[in-house]
Amino acid sequence: MSEDNTYGVSEIVGSSKTSIDEAIRTAIGKASENRRHIRWFEVTQVRGHVEEGQVAHFQVTLKLGYTLED
Repeated sequence: MSEDNTYGVSEIVGSSKTSIDEAIRTAIGKASENRRHIRWFEVTQVRGHVEEGQVAHFQVTLKLGYTLED
């Protein structure tokens, strides 16, 4: 038996001094604190900040998909 679901989408931005991967994981971890039933994410933008010729930090914009409750 298949379920019919309705999904919501939120846009969030995460950042990290270390990596794009960490920026994604940190953003999803923080969003999970107050958004339940997150099912997927999509990276829509990747940016960074440069200081003195070096990458200072990474920034990613994510769309999060989550199941809405009845």
